[in-house]
Amino acid sequence: MARDVWFETVAIAQERAKKRLPKSAYSSLISASEKGLTVSDNVAAFSELGFAPHVVGAPANREMATTVMGQEISMPVMISPTGVQAVDPDGEVAVARAAAARGTAMGLSSFASKPMEEVIAANPKTFFQIYWLGGRDAIAERVERARAAGAVGMIATTDWSFSHGRDWGSPTIPEKMDLKTMVKMMPEALTRPGWFLRWAKTLRPPTLRVPNQAGRGEAGPPFFQAYGEWMGTPPPTWEDIAWLRELWGGPFMLKGVMRVDDAKRAVDCGVSAISVSNHGGNNLDGTPAAIRALPAIAEAVGDQIEVLLDGGIRRGSDVVKAVALGARAVMIGRAYLWGLGAAGQPGVENVLDILRGGIDSALMGLGRASVHDLTPSDILIPAGFSRALGVPAADAG
Repeated sequence: MARDVWFETVAIAQERAKKRLPKSAYSSLISASEKGLTVSDNVAAFSELGFAPHVVGAPANREMATTVMGQEISMPVMISPTGVQAVDPDGEVAVARAAAARGTAMGLSSFASKPMEEVIAANPKTFFQIYWLGGRDAIAERVERARAAGAVGMIATTDWSFSHGRDWGSPTIPEKMDLKTMVKMMPEALTRPGWFLRWAKTLRPPTLRVPNQAGRGEAGPPFFQAYGEWMGTPPPTWEDIAWLRELWGGPFMLKGVMRVDDAKRAVDCGVSAISVSNHGGNNLDGTPAAIRALPAIAEAVGDQIEVLLDGGIRRGSDVVKAVALGARAVMIGRAYLWGLGAAGQPGVENVLDILRGGIDSALMGLGRASVHDLTPSDILIPAGFSRALGVPAADAG
């Protein structure tokens, strides 16, 4: 990557994205629910955790590779599914290529701006994420399309209560990108000439359709139409999750688990993995940081299924803290979206390189030869840090 676009931290990637993207596009990358208590705690909680380093005997080489639901990845970091990545013309395809170039897996959203077939072709280690939208027949059609496209696993996301009502206002997202909308938004786009010219070269405006909610080769419904259908679909039951897991029949993750009792129900449903997650602070505000809920969940079910974490990852040392506290790997969201917004595919690769370098440095400092050697004893956990949700008071201590 050229030095004029290279950045050395995720924080700088965020600054670059803010400077490069139109205000409404950037706002969509930092949005969170209500007052933003949860999104703030996701990040702040990692700062409360410390390390117990060694000063002599560090291994000369450190191993970072692991597996997630049967897929080998070069480090315990994979791409979390996020919707409509139209901050860059190549969107999810650029992210998939970047992940493939750095040897890791891709999570692809149902609400993506690119067809699953294109994304999976760019990264064969792609897990397709599905929302409970439209009833079993419609869901089954999307599952079969993902299977035919070659998705290696399924991620079911159920943790969005639509409780957004942001104190600072919601980002401006038009319902459709027609001529009237383009004329209205042109002044904002022209304030970011580099971004505007990149899109102008494609001779097409950013898409607001979601092709993975339709049949292969179809444009898909507008985002807000699909969003409205999702809001109007009755939420799934545990029986629905078990049905979906059986229908897919392969590696299956339930994303959004924050309670021990829910984690145990997920095990009963036969899932391969769970992600301890609060939807990046976009679900019920006031929910604790995901890293606070991780230890109790990992202790309860970590010997039965794979436990991942997403929420608040900004550096490689955060990844190491999560793995030491019981996560198989982490999934990143805003971090790679800022990389995408800052510099497209090279920006996402840059973010992954930053995380890899930070993981390696933390392993060296801790005297660990592998991410698989990490234990809670490597971490300084202050009193009262963890949140054991969904545990009877007597068991929670």
